[in-house]
Amino acid sequence: MKVVVPMAGRGSRLRPHTLTIPKPLVPVGGIPIVHRLVADIARVCAEPIDEIAFVVGEFGEAVEKELLAVAERLGAKGSIHYQMQPLGTAHAVLCAAEKLEGPVVVAFADTLFKADFKISQEDEGILWVKQIEDPSAFGVVKLNEQGHIIDFVEKPQTFVSDLAMIGIYYFKDGGRLRKELEYLIENNVIKSGEYQLPDALRRLTEAGVAFKPGTVEEWLDCGNKEVTVETNQRVLEHDQEAGRLQQHAAEITESVVIQPCYIGPGVQIMRSVVGPHVSIGAGTILNEAVVSNSIIGEKSQIVKVQISGAMIGSNAQYRGRSKDLSLGDFSSVHE
Repeated sequence: MKVVVPMAGRGSRLRPHTLTIPKPLVPVGGIPIVHRLVADIARVCAEPIDEIAFVVGEFGEAVEKELLAVAERLGAKGSIHYQMQPLGTAHAVLCAAEKLEGPVVVAFADTLFKADFKISQEDEGILWVKQIEDPSAFGVVKLNEQGHIIDFVEKPQTFVSDLAMIGIYYFKDGGRLRKELEYLIENNVIKSGEYQLPDALRRLTEAGVAFKPGTVEEWLDCGNKEVTVETNQRVLEHDQEAGRLQQHAAEITESVVIQPCYIGPGVQIMRSVVGPHVSIGAGTILNEAVVSNSIIGEKSQIVKVQISGAMIGSNAQYRGRSKDLSLGDFSSVHE
């Protein structure tokens, strides 16, 4: 099984946190989003993941090394491919064309999920979907009486379905997907200046490929600061329930930690109350702070504050009043 992870987008809705690292490497529950995503996929695959292909922009050598390390930690071979122009989802997948053969999962790296199903060798294709109340802001799928997907509708203004595509797809025959993607490019099948993956999916269904919906129990978004903090909360709860909540050596003095929390190695917590639902990166210092439902990066200093619902980057300093905060890497606020 191969996994293709398009992640060349700039993550502008999560700025300032994506000014220094790409969104898929932002940690939730102490682990980068993309690492959690591929681990989630591995849990629904009936066979091991052999290769992970990351489609990136100009992220730099350090980021590429980290992505290859993510693949290695999951027991797979990693490869880097480039999308240098924002030409759409179909174009992004095709940037890893040489990996589109045999069974392939395509997973856009800005979402996490919880599901209770397994990919079977009999499945021709699966699209991960979530039933939602208001489908008008999403791409949705339409089913026939047999439960197979027959159409893809982007942001329907009248009701056609409440099953929203979450951006994860399985193809038994990756080579067939590649040919349809190439068809879109060669014939300039373009919408709003971009080549769209659903156009290739529609051609596959019209050719007889039977896609079925893979319904997820929970869909966790990481699109902006607010929903990323919410996702961090749910991830910590899931890790605690599954016994995966990591515990590292930290210096905790005259403080209370209310679980679930992720506390990275070398963290110092002094005269503070931390939790619930807090993730703290390695080497960060908290002194006389009250922190709940927040994400704090590595090697930051948080002093004499009371914060909740905050997202603070790495190498940041914050000393001051209580507030809902979004503070990027290498920032400093003293109040």
